[in-house]
Amino acid sequence: MSAPDTTGWNDSARDASLSHPPNHIRRAIEITPAAGTTERIIDITTLGRRTGRPRRIEIFFYRAAGTTYLCSGAGGAATDWHANLFVNPNFTFHLKNGIRADLPARATPVTDPAERQAVLAEIVADLNQPHDPGTIRPTRLEDWADSRLMRISFRHQP
Repeated sequence: MSAPDTTGWNDSARDASLSHPPNHIRRAIEITPAAGTTERIIDITTLGRRTGRPRRIEIFFYRAAGTTYLCSGAGGAATDWHANLFVNPNFTFHLKNGIRADLPARATPVTDPAERQAVLAEIVADLNQPHDPGTIRPTRLEDWADSRLMRISFRHQP
């Protein structure tokens, strides 16, 4: 089980770690609602919960309330990435479209109902924007209520 989160979900100091990457990498992570589907696709390398071996998984990431999240999307079905990060929260966040970078990161499960509601509402509103016809089109927030949601913090590279 991961260590308890000691920061509040709206604590602006929590994601201050994004201030350390070079500007072009920081901008690639701090995507706007106008970002298309491709810009949101990354790979993560985490340890497999059963094998203990590194495993690379493709996933979407989102920015909401000034923070980076991984989310399973509508339906809330169990996912390998969530199970792996729950057991081994340290992983590598690989930007791979446009800007390429491998960033050490840590995942924290989002369990606070207020944070979940606010973040999922922002993600759904963002994805419902008409800016990118290829974007997933959730129409109802309640479809996302059971989504697996992890808050990401980036660790400084020595």
